[in-house]
Amino acid sequence: MKEIIAIVRMNKTNATKKALVECGAAGFTATKVSGRGRLVEDATVIAARKADLMRLAETEDLLETEMLIDGFLDGTRFFPRRIFSVVAHDADVPKIVAAITKANKTSYQVGDGKIFVTPLVDAYRVRTGESGDAAI
Repeated sequence: MKEIIAIVRMNKTNATKKALVECGAAGFTATKVSGRGRLVEDATVIAARKADLMRLAETEDLLETEMLIDGFLDGTRFFPRRIFSVVAHDADVPKIVAAITKANKTSYQVGDGKIFVTPLVDAYRVRTGESGDAAI
């Protein structure tokens, strides 16, 4: 048994849920979180992403919007994210990871998320008392 932990963009929540259901994941939990990954040091990537975000801004206060975007890009602010936790049989892990990856990959070159796979010692189904693989 393994636990798959995926941290994804908030706007990819529905796509991730759909991908997990379609690939046959037994069940999963999603939680709203905030955090940040490694800082991007490539100035051209940062400039391109900032220009995209400024174009998408629907506000009259462009100065405030620019300050928020700069805060996200320079590491002083957290990003809102969704974290998915999926418990799976060992054999199902590659297809679940592939489904999550496909649903979340963008062309932005930054911030598409992370997936962690960890061993799981045991699982118990509260209703029936089943344990191990039978509980998944």
